[in-house]
Amino acid sequence: MANQSSAIKAVVIRRGEDKRRTSAAFESLSMDALPAHDVLVEVEFSTINYKDGLALTGGPIARRFPMVAGIDLAGTIVDSADSAWPAGTRVLVNGYGLSETEWGGYSTYQRVKAEWLTKIPDAFTSQDAMSIGTAGYTAMLCVLELERAGLRPGDGKILVTGAAGGVGSFAIALASQAGFEVVASTGKPDAEPYLKGLGASEVIARGDATAPIPALGGETWSGVVDCVGGPLLAQVISNVRYGGCVAACGLTGGTDVPASIFPFILRNVRLQGVDSVFAAREKRVEAWSQLAQRVSREHLASITTVVSFDDVFDVATRIVKGELSGRTVVRIK
Repeated sequence: MANQSSAIKAVVIRRGEDKRRTSAAFESLSMDALPAHDVLVEVEFSTINYKDGLALTGGPIARRFPMVAGIDLAGTIVDSADSAWPAGTRVLVNGYGLSETEWGGYSTYQRVKAEWLTKIPDAFTSQDAMSIGTAGYTAMLCVLELERAGLRPGDGKILVTGAAGGVGSFAIALASQAGFEVVASTGKPDAEPYLKGLGASEVIARGDATAPIPALGGETWSGVVDCVGGPLLAQVISNVRYGGCVAACGLTGGTDVPASIFPFILRNVRLQGVDSVFAAREKRVEAWSQLAQRVSREHLASITTVVSFDDVFDVATRIVKGELSGRTVVRIK
């Protein structure tokens, strides 16, 4: 049990004097420096995603200062003012503004709000939960939306854009495991063996964002998990079959979507936004329950690299440069 004098090791982001630049560094914090939330968690693992990499290398992620970095955390409750979450419960937190507006997971202890917590399924260790992290959890939300839209294996091909990224990779594995024929779209030609190993039946090049977008293209896809947004999203919408669904969760390709209304009113296509940050509790519980049923620990081990807390800055630089693939988990304790 931690006490008020316990020293906390954390990665803290601070804003420079010109208020335009940020810097991150390890700091030693006191327990009373933590937010005044109702549950104290001893953090065992976190993750490092592209967003974390940006935050640690000066990117404009944090919106409140000082800020503790890390968009995910998994660990064990050591003190709680909420009887629904007693000490000893293994928990995780995804989203809710961690590393942006709320202190995040790069800290040996963290105080969080009870309503942010999700119980780690019995099938997973804390490390497993972070191997999945926000990326796998978001991918599961996307696949569940396609299934809610009525899509079933045999209906046609599922396209995953941004396939080599964290969300895209998990979406391929989850959709193929569910029996769908999955086509992976990527801008990384050398990723084909990796993507086919995840379950993609075919790997295609990312579309040309400057190419003309037809109001209605061929009915190629029964469903899409789109991790890119922008003109590519408009392109794939035009190629969705009648009654199909696009689950959109990313914007690396831009925020403007120059799409026609025709696919929606002539083909009954559904564009379903997927938010992982403030998703309702019932959706979170369902997603993690399904992940426990659909993801094997052996698969997680095969795609995961575990790094020490001390190495997080080196890894952040590499992930921003695009030098890493698979999942990187940070051992905090």
